[in-house]
Amino acid sequence: MPRVTVARTAAAIAELVGGRLEGDPSLVVNAVGPLDGAHGDTLSFLGSKHYLSEFERSEAGCVLVAEGIGLSSRGPATRIWVRDASRAMAQALAALVPAQPPEAGIHPTATLGRGVRLGMGVSIGPNAVLAAGAELGDRVAVGAGAVIEHGVIVGDDSEVGPGATLYPGTRLGRRARIKAGAVIGGTGFGYISGADGHREFPHVGGCVLGDDVSVGANSCIDRGSVGDTTIGDGTKLDNHVHVGHNARIGRRCLLMGGVVVAGSARIGDDVILAGHSAVGGHFRVGNRVRVAAKSGVIAEIPDGTDVSGFPARPHREFLRAQAALYRLAPLIDKLEALVESRTRHGPKNDS
Repeated sequence: MPRVTVARTAAAIAELVGGRLEGDPSLVVNAVGPLDGAHGDTLSFLGSKHYLSEFERSEAGCVLVAEGIGLSSRGPATRIWVRDASRAMAQALAALVPAQPPEAGIHPTATLGRGVRLGMGVSIGPNAVLAAGAELGDRVAVGAGAVIEHGVIVGDDSEVGPGATLYPGTRLGRRARIKAGAVIGGTGFGYISGADGHREFPHVGGCVLGDDVSVGANSCIDRGSVGDTTIGDGTKLDNHVHVGHNARIGRRCLLMGGVVVAGSARIGDDVILAGHSAVGGHFRVGNRVRVAAKSGVIAEIPDGTDVSGFPARPHREFLRAQAALYRLAPLIDKLEALVESRTRHGPKNDS
């Protein structure tokens, strides 16, 4: 179990998360972890009744429990009742295991081009490269081997992970998180095809990420061809996500692993694109839309719609179609049996 760096009592944690304590207020939490395998000084959480059996077998010292879950006397006796156990656990983790900011300074193997501008408290790791005219805000951390090309602007309190690449025309807002191996602002997949083959369309637009945007490891966001590719404030991209050139993604969206947003697509605010789903080029996805895993969007999706399947359609409609398809199988079996019987015996003679 991960050990905490700042130990706290159950009473202090209850006060921190605004929960109702039941049990021993003086119990000291020295570790955090899941219900299974926990020991007497571990803080864990129960957010769903699906894990009741694990709770009842758990030896955790203290558990954050979501209100509305009926518990028996079995399981850990020290419980903190909260409205949202996952959110409360996140609050507790931030206090018990606070993130350690990187030490400010420039590693001697880093390369800085002419005219680079650095804010206060910047940290630049080994073999990182900042090209001419790059600009880092205050408290920016650049990981080992990262490349920040000329003219790139990185906002205050942002992190650029090891091996990440930020191409010219990229602008990051404040508190951006670019994880290892991500590529931001590279040339998009745009070609003019003809008898002489495929000629690359010049990409001179930018790639603009708002405040509090997170980009997962090995994800790619292409720069615009003429205008900018934009990602709105608070949007989070998982690992291995691809956003094509000129796409515009709104605020507070979640793009999960393997998602592809093709060029010039428009994604509204508060949209969820589940794993391995895709949005075709030039299509618009409205606000508050949820796209199920492995779905393909090839038409406009109105605000507030849940869609699934390929082509993506309203979720209930997709489920009805699937149910109808599964009912066909036994009917086909009966039809084939009837045809085989008539083929063997011939039609009945009623005369």
